[in-house]
Amino acid sequence: MSGFRVRSACLAVMLAAAAPLLAACDESNSAIVQAQPTDPDVSIVTVRPQPRAVVRELPGRIAPTRVAEVRPRISGVVVERLFHQGSEVKAGEPLYRIDPRPFEVEVMSNEAALAKAQAQLHQAQQHARRIATLTTQRAAPEAENEKAVASERQAEAEVNGRKADLARAKLNLDYATVRAPIDGVVGAALVTEGALVVQNETNLATIQQLDPVYADFTQSVTELNQLRRAFASGDLDRIEAGAAKVRLVLDDNSVYALDGKLLFSDARVETNTGQVTLRGEFPNPNRELLPGMYVRVRIDQGLDSDAIAVPQQAVQRNGGGGSEVFVVKDDDRVAVQPVRTGSVQDGFWFVTEGLKAGDKVVVEGFQKFAAGDRVKPQAWAEADAAAGNQRAQLMR
Repeated sequence: MSGFRVRSACLAVMLAAAAPLLAACDESNSAIVQAQPTDPDVSIVTVRPQPRAVVRELPGRIAPTRVAEVRPRISGVVVERLFHQGSEVKAGEPLYRIDPRPFEVEVMSNEAALAKAQAQLHQAQQHARRIATLTTQRAAPEAENEKAVASERQAEAEVNGRKADLARAKLNLDYATVRAPIDGVVGAALVTEGALVVQNETNLATIQQLDPVYADFTQSVTELNQLRRAFASGDLDRIEAGAAKVRLVLDDNSVYALDGKLLFSDARVETNTGQVTLRGEFPNPNRELLPGMYVRVRIDQGLDSDAIAVPQQAVQRNGGGGSEVFVVKDDDRVAVQPVRTGSVQDGFWFVTEGLKAGDKVVVEGFQKFAAGDRVKPQAWAEADAAAGNQRAQLMR
């Protein structure tokens, strides 16, 4: 019995000594279980083909719709400037006044010449009537009557000539006031009071019509041919007449508030650049657009009825310079998918090859995984808002 007690005591001592070790093992096992990594969260968009307008963004310059150089129609000395530089003027509004006195004298001279010619006509008419009476009474020869009639007609012609001279003199007197030929904004005054100006030669000022304005922009003939082929093959649908919108992006990347309309596409190609010139017209009530301003023109050129587009940040570049995206498969593992992209529009890449409806493309969380890892996909919060914006733009 004593030996059994000794063994029991020894066993109790050993169990007591091992208890802390067993407890430590349990704690370390639970820590290992807790430290096991969970699948990372990533944001995805599910590919859904939908109609999208094909938009091209092209470089352009603003140009006034009309430009007129103000030139004098008579020669003379400028005595007064009647406009404020940079102000709005209306057609017919006085801009300069040329010394009118020489032209006033010319008018007076022609009025006197006309009065003299009218007096001579009156005398010739009376003489012609007297000769005509004598001729009917056979008291004067027929030759004398013909001479009197000719004198009367010469006097009438002289009166008409003097009337034309008087009208010309009055016109020149009116031209002494130089008027605006068009509505618009008048620029700097190019002459001052006291300057001698020459008829049809001296440029006094320039007027530009700035509401509306033109935006002249260019597109390569290669893109136009690609567009025609896409229409012919049915890859793109034509936008209905009158539905095409032209928008401006200013140099600070802000979008001009007012839409314009496409006026024409030039029928010739620049030999040096291979570009075709197009022109849009934009309202400019607040004079925000100034001639010579650089802009980017967005033009709706077609409608892709089943376009596939993904957010711009979803497309990555591989080592060979190609485009690829990360796609979440049915087992929630990530795979690399090569794609071919088209143009960028409103923060979305058009994908022409490599994706199909239903594919789940990773948009955010690239730093959390590598290809082949399992992830926990979540819908990208901005996807619905972006899709709504796209639909709103198509309906505008």
